[in-house]
Amino acid sequence: MKASKPRVLILGAAGRDFHNFNVLFRDNSDVEVVAFTATQIPKIEGRTYPKQLAGKLYPKGIPILPERDMEEIIAEHEVDTVVFAYSDVSHETVMHLGSRAAAAGADFMLLAPMATMIASKTPVISVCAVRTGCGKSQTARKVAAALIAAGLKVSLVRHPMPYGDLAKQAVQRFSKLEDFVTHKCTIEEIEEYEHYVERGMVVYAGVDYEKILRAAESESDVVIWDGGNNDTPFYAPDIQIVVVDPLRPGHELKYHPGETNLRMADVIVVNKAGMATRKDLTTVTDNIRAANPEAVLVLAESEISVEDSKQIKGRRVLVVEDGPTLTHGGMSYGAGFVAAKKFKAKEIIDPRKYAVGPIAQAYKTYPHIGPIVPALGYYPEQLKALEDTINAARCDAVVIGTPVDLRRFLKLNKPAVRVTYDLAERKGAPRLDELVLAVAGKKPSKRDI
Repeated sequence: MKASKPRVLILGAAGRDFHNFNVLFRDNSDVEVVAFTATQIPKIEGRTYPKQLAGKLYPKGIPILPERDMEEIIAEHEVDTVVFAYSDVSHETVMHLGSRAAAAGADFMLLAPMATMIASKTPVISVCAVRTGCGKSQTARKVAAALIAAGLKVSLVRHPMPYGDLAKQAVQRFSKLEDFVTHKCTIEEIEEYEHYVERGMVVYAGVDYEKILRAAESESDVVIWDGGNNDTPFYAPDIQIVVVDPLRPGHELKYHPGETNLRMADVIVVNKAGMATRKDLTTVTDNIRAANPEAVLVLAESEISVEDSKQIKGRRVLVVEDGPTLTHGGMSYGAGFVAAKKFKAKEIIDPRKYAVGPIAQAYKTYPHIGPIVPALGYYPEQLKALEDTINAARCDAVVIGTPVDLRRFLKLNKPAVRVTYDLAERKGAPRLDELVLAVAGKKPSKRDI
């Protein structure tokens, strides 16, 4: 017998899916959410969205099942509508899922970003991107620095990465490094939060983003939304900044929901402009102008530096890069590789023959990855495999291009140098500080300009 009210299946990856449920479905007695599905992140399936977060309509919580079983779930639970709710996938991938849902007898839905945005009492500046690895964090740091220099109190809210106990992770606040231990953060989480906390900022994350916003509002003049992957903002922004990567020309129009971000943006930052060929830079800027001619366009560089370039020059080095940027982000190299070239390494060794465990598997799953090590750190076994791979490699030094300093978490048997990167607008380009301070009700001072 068919259910009396529509049944919904939400396709997710432990982030946007939970937010969409909280905003639109949690207290909606007109529909029933039968399950979430999971992909992209290891070990997030087989859990339950807990009753503490699911609300009174779901006293047993909601199961989180593998996306690969979508057709079986649709049939077993008589699903009427499949809602797609995760990010950084090609348009082709999205429509393959849509075709699978349709063939199984369910409607397929993409929710408009505005339908799930929460309004704030304080100004919100969102920093999003068209792909993972474009440079959101360095852009958000640039924005935060301008606001703090103007005397404003800033909190940053990061897109969710709830890999642990969801009920305990409903609202997380980080103001000191010890908070990462308290909240049992993975390396993937720490690398997104640490560089803000080191600069004296408060970072919020978790699962229930309305409660998170209310907490951030209580201690902030401005809230910065730092989006994950290429997802759209959870909060209604007063200004939406979107970062584009000219090293992946055309991707700004080929990935979901990155293209949506591109079309919604008030300001578009073309990062790494100096690293791109003239042809690729022109392709990207032409695509931007065609999709969103009203946006303010900022050309910028990702300025790379290292603490001790002598560790690189003339030496055989192993390069370690940010894992998500390489895996579902689709990049074959990152800042560490660029630094090794810039500071004249004798050779960048190929680590693949030394790879073990999850690192070796990553090369098989993502064959586009070049001669670099993807830093995977969701779980202890991945960190152990990363440490073993690096230590087995025959080289003179390690170049670490990850946002977090891996030397704090790994016992390495060879010297290692960390790469850092900051955003710098090109001369003559619009200034981010002027744009964001205007939104915050402040005029930039002479020293800001």
